[in-house]
Amino acid sequence: MVYNNMVRNIQFFLIILVAIATFSCKNKKTNLEGDAPVKVNDFVAAFAPIALPYTVADTNINAFADTIRISHKVLGQFIPDSVLEELIDTKAKYIIHPVGRINKENEIYLLFNVIQHEQVQEVAVVFNKENKFLAAKVLLSNDADEDGYVHSLSINKEPTFTVSKERINKETKQLQFTKVGWVYNTAGVFMVVVNDTNEDPKKVGVVLNPIDTLPRKNKLSGEYATDKQNFMSIRDGKDANTYMFFIHFEKKDGTCVGELKGQLKMTDAATGIYSQAGDPCVIDFNFEGNEVTLKEKGSCGNRRGMECYFDDTFVKRKEAKKSKNNKK
Repeated sequence: MVYNNMVRNIQFFLIILVAIATFSCKNKKTNLEGDAPVKVNDFVAAFAPIALPYTVADTNINAFADTIRISHKVLGQFIPDSVLEELIDTKAKYIIHPVGRINKENEIYLLFNVIQHEQVQEVAVVFNKENKFLAAKVLLSNDADEDGYVHSLSINKEPTFTVSKERINKETKQLQFTKVGWVYNTAGVFMVVVNDTNEDPKKVGVVLNPIDTLPRKNKLSGEYATDKQNFMSIRDGKDANTYMFFIHFEKKDGTCVGELKGQLKMTDAATGIYSQAGDPCVIDFNFEGNEVTLKEKGSCGNRRGMECYFDDTFVKRKEAKKSKNNKK
């Protein structure tokens, strides 16, 4: 009898140990910081559901981010390298923290923060229900605080991603604001559905160049412009045939604005193209002398106003020579 009781106790104890081990394995969090392959379901599960409506400002952009880190290797398993190169300076160090997840009928939206060069930007990535990548967009950054505005992001239940900037006019003491609302559409891109401002478009402020500090040693790198509000910056890419670029233009007395940051690939010595998988926006570039001419081939409506296009010619500006006294 005593022997039978001991056997039963041992069997019960072993069952408990197996149950605890099984439970622990099921609830063990997947490591997203390393180089090992990660299942897409585990990757998505690392983003906690976001309660909508959601609001965050450039002054507290890290308030809702998780402490979990996501490595470039893991992120690159689910987001194409060409997209990551537009979102992040992949040659420099950076940290990625998940912010949260929005589940809709046909899409899943993942928000994460990228910390790089002492700056933070909040990014939205869209997946379909099979967890396949669809699109990505930078929503908010804390690198624009020097322009005197408070920048914020609000997301409603649709979801519409509304990016706002506000400030008190020093002369009139009135609130000035500009609000731009974006939605992901069935064409596979983010499009503008709200564009509201009480400011004079001619006086909205200085345009911030997000690639200004990148190297410009290659032949075509530099500044191309017609004026301060209409320009194209080109910087060195990963090789001699690849460049990073940023375009900004303001047409029709500043009421039609376009802006695009991306990667330009040269097809020969004088021509190049911007084309990204899943993005209908395609732009041809032709370099002749000290000019570059842009021609919009695809639909770039989510990067510009509906009545203006990326069809421009910019002239390359000469770099200011450093004085001998400034040389080290």
